[in-house]
Amino acid sequence: MVEEAADRLHARLHRPAVRNAIDAAMVGELHAVCAHLEAHPKVLILSGTPADPATGAKGVFASGADIAQLRERRRDDALAGINSGVFDRIAKLPMPVIAALEGYALGGGAELAYAADFRIGTESLRVGNPETGLGIMAAAGATWRLRELVGEPLAKEILLAGRVLKGPECLAAGLITELVEPEDLIPAAHRLADRIGAQDPLAVRISKAVFHSPREVHPLIDTLAQGMLFESQAKFDRMQAFLDRKKKQ
Repeated sequence: MVEEAADRLHARLHRPAVRNAIDAAMVGELHAVCAHLEAHPKVLILSGTPADPATGAKGVFASGADIAQLRERRRDDALAGINSGVFDRIAKLPMPVIAALEGYALGGGAELAYAADFRIGTESLRVGNPETGLGIMAAAGATWRLRELVGEPLAKEILLAGRVLKGPECLAAGLITELVEPEDLIPAAHRLADRIGAQDPLAVRISKAVFHSPREVHPLIDTLAQGMLFESQAKFDRMQAFLDRKKKQ
């Protein structure tokens, strides 16, 4: 389910009957979202099914891959990198990606969250990679993204020993940047999108690209990117506005 504004797009995973298990159809729709945002760069907010106090239904981001489909996949399906391909595409989107996490974010759902630039969660959040308990491995980014996010010891405990982190543990580990009440989850994601939106879009895009560049291309890529930004009209306009404000103080 997609809501689009001038500077952002909110995509909500919507297979509540199966706790938003990621199936082939959802992967296809996520690719369509990526294609749109590659052509029209905007902040992406990813969320799942919100909790419903009226019915008592719990919120859920994504409980993982669709096990019924996963059970039938063979070697060639694994080599196609179905989930890893779309998650990598999400990670490489021009503008930042915000994951708003509630309830289960397990397996492929966790790996989708790892691909985001920012993660915000609630107390009910449960993040883990139970793949080895199913006789497979977390092969859509967890084996390297998770280590970068939380460090090797905790990443190994999650990947090799089946540990599931609760919301406060995610915050303590730095896996999420903010812990909020369920009713404030999406507003918190929009507040973060507002802060991103207050920056110069081109500077944000280039900073994200440079941030994710390999170590060996620094500092050359930083210098070249800065050279591009030094010629942008936004740089002159924003710096002049800063100087004008300073004069008035």
